Amino acid sequence: MDTLTPAARRVLDAASELFYGQGINAVGVDLIAQRAGVTKKTLYERFGSKEALVAAYLRERDERWRAWLTAEVDKAPRQAPPDRVLATFDALAAWMRRENPRGCGFVNAAAELPDDGHPARRVVGDQKRWLRGYLRGLSEDAGAEDPDALADELLLLHEGATVLYGLSVIPDPVGAARRMARRVLEQAGL
Repeated sequence: MDTLTPAARRVLDAASELFYGQGINAVGVDLIAQRAGVTKKTLYERFGSKEALVAAYLRERDERWRAWLTAEVDKAPRQAPPDRVLATFDALAAWMRRENPRGCGFVNAAAELPDDGHPARRVVGDQKRWLRGYLRGLSEDAGAEDPDALADELLLLHEGATVLYGLSVIPDPVGAARRMARRVLEQAGL
């Protein structure tokens, strides 16, 4: 993300906390400006619109997630490619505990923003496509015969785990998804 002025940084930090914690549609620019200690005019000068601020919030969240995930997976031994795939679930479990008590911020945003023309919808789609591509690369590195199909299955397990985590429907959905991923990898001969 581009370097932000101190005021813009405060706005983005306040918006990020409020959007994730209370919901995008429930939070107005008045509250964000108040929390950030700026005027609405400053908020609009820095971001242009609430829609652009929502997109900036999601882009920054995506950057943090990508950096976290890749750093965690890079800790897994490269000589054990299936372990690197499973490491994505270990990273997801830690991220969920630390960053996502209400479930996936991107899924939550998509649910609140049904208009495909909203700039944040592109950010959400890009984030999910990136994750699928990352999982595909790991699947290919692991020697999967059909890395596209394996990536699709792994993505479904990741996304299902994040949704169920936020809903508290089953205990430890990420752990369950990891166990399922291990079976998927075994069925793929990995």
